[in-house]
Amino acid sequence: MRRVKKRHPVRKFIFSLLLLFVCMAAAVCAFFGVKGYRMYQDAISQTSIEERVEEIRAMENFTAFSEMSDFYIDAVISVEDHRFMSHPGIDPIAVVRAAWTDIREMSFVEGGSTITQQLAKNMLFTQEKKMERKAAEVFAAYDMEKNYTKEELFELYVNTANFGSGYEGVYAASMGYFGKLPAEVTDYEAAMLAGVPNAPSMYSPDISQELAARRIDVVLQSMVRHHVITREEAEQIRQMP
Repeated sequence: MRRVKKRHPVRKFIFSLLLLFVCMAAAVCAFFGVKGYRMYQDAISQTSIEERVEEIRAMENFTAFSEMSDFYIDAVISVEDHRFMSHPGIDPIAVVRAAWTDIREMSFVEGGSTITQQLAKNMLFTQEKKMERKAAEVFAAYDMEKNYTKEELFELYVNTANFGSGYEGVYAASMGYFGKLPAEVTDYEAAMLAGVPNAPSMYSPDISQELAARRIDVVLQSMVRHHVITREEAEQIRQMP
């Protein structure tokens, strides 16, 4: 008769601990998922996504996708959400990475939000960091991805983003910082505009030229890492006045 091999007590304990952790994580996700769905439904019951989109498009100086420089578009996607053109509204890889960072630091250090989620936050929700709001963003992002093209979502995002110094939207920021239309900025200026919305109160050149320059480096490094430009091209852009 074959003997049944007994599981080692330590392994059994670890397995039980992992199972408990998975169950707890699932329960937490379900709890905040329900709250997030309710938050999303409450938001669109007051103003639908379609109505909010029309309000944004009706804004003075709304900038269409075709009215932005290609370099600016590539810079934003590279530094904010490099899988933007292929994901369905959320990026599972970014979510897992951000969750691990947040758990390790015991705070909201990294968001993992896609451009579509950031647009949802700008359009429908407050900027307060809450788990239920993050869940609400997911529901909104999925719906928006079903009804709008990537180009439409991108232009809606950059027209609602905060660029610091009182500038909302890429047109206001481009004119305010450089006196140029969004299609006319240099690659260096485009990299700066791409970097500011991450933390407008820090990276606005009106606040700190040094921090703005550091953020431009981050943008250019991201573009190199994702094979949008070469290291040599990044270095040439850094030397621009």
